[in-house]
Amino acid sequence: MPTLHTVNKSPFEKTALAACLAHATAGSAVLLFEDGIYGALRGSAVADTVAAALQSVKVFALEPDVRARGFAPDRLIEGIEIVADYAGFVDLATEYSKVQAWL
Repeated sequence: MPTLHTVNKSPFEKTALAACLAHATAGSAVLLFEDGIYGALRGSAVADTVAAALQSVKVFALEPDVRARGFAPDRLIEGIEIVADYAGFVDLATEYSKVQAWL
């Protein structure tokens, strides 16, 4: 069953995003929120890894957290989908059979 993986730590401070992407199976999704959104930025050190993951998993970024860190959604890697608000986060969680938080 597909899983929603959530990552809230910066990929430049923790290895949560790398571990998540290594374990996410095809059809699953990854939601980046809080400092996890740094993994969604074009041109970053992890951008190629995240872009490659988009071939088999969906990647989402929580817009309020993107904006809270001073970025516009157009700074995100092409193919990453925006979740407009926390209600959208909840809706996304209900679409998947389970949720795995990566700390």
